[in-house]
Amino acid sequence: MPKHIRERIYRQGLQMNNRRLFILLLLLITSFSALPLMIEEAMAIERAKYTVVEKEGSFELRQYEPYIVAETIVEGDFDEVGNEGFRRLFDYISGKNRKQQSISMTAPVSQEAESEKISMTAPVNQVRVGEKYRITFLMPDKYTMETLPEPLDTRVRLKEVPGQRIAALRYSGTWSRSRYEEKRIRLQALMRQQGLEPAGEPIFARYNPPFMPWFLRRNEVLIPVENGSQSTVNKRTGLSQNKVQ
Repeated sequence: MPKHIRERIYRQGLQMNNRRLFILLLLLITSFSALPLMIEEAMAIERAKYTVVEKEGSFELRQYEPYIVAETIVEGDFDEVGNEGFRRLFDYISGKNRKQQSISMTAPVSQEAESEKISMTAPVNQVRVGEKYRITFLMPDKYTMETLPEPLDTRVRLKEVPGQRIAALRYSGTWSRSRYEEKRIRLQALMRQQGLEPAGEPIFARYNPPFMPWFLRRNEVLIPVENGSQSTVNKRTGLSQNKVQ
């Protein structure tokens, strides 16, 4: 076979392989980008309910509805307390609790503790409290303080959180302290630019399970905003509200 024909066949083979590789990469990218949504749908994860008052890039100003959390205080390093707090709270929703129920009076009198499993929700929040950290799980919307089971672990308690306005900055990536601090500084700078006054400590919010690839994770820095504090962007453009559940 002449040399120029062999070279032509070789080039055509390379082009075909490149096209196949491109298609394969495109399929992989599409699959990975849809993975977080597929996992959330499969696990039916309930999220905190809020209304987006304003949005500019990855920054959002939100109005959260009242909700209930299970919380625990953990002492330790930023990168370690999340795991310990998660374990305590996950044990609570997995059945380490005493179901609250009213039972008719009978004889003889006997008492047996019955546990109740609670659905997983998102996000898992972490906020500094002095030299310690508060880790919280959002409780499903169907529960009240009267119907939630009582934690058996005395380090876990239930708490009502009133509705509040919160500034949020969304990002992906690892759960490292350096990554979080970078985004916290960025959010605080955006708040200053827009005239928003903080009303509490920054919160590290994690929406995905640990097995989610780091580049697909949804993370957020959340900072409560003073009541009546309105951003300069909001004053210029007016409200643009979208309810998120």
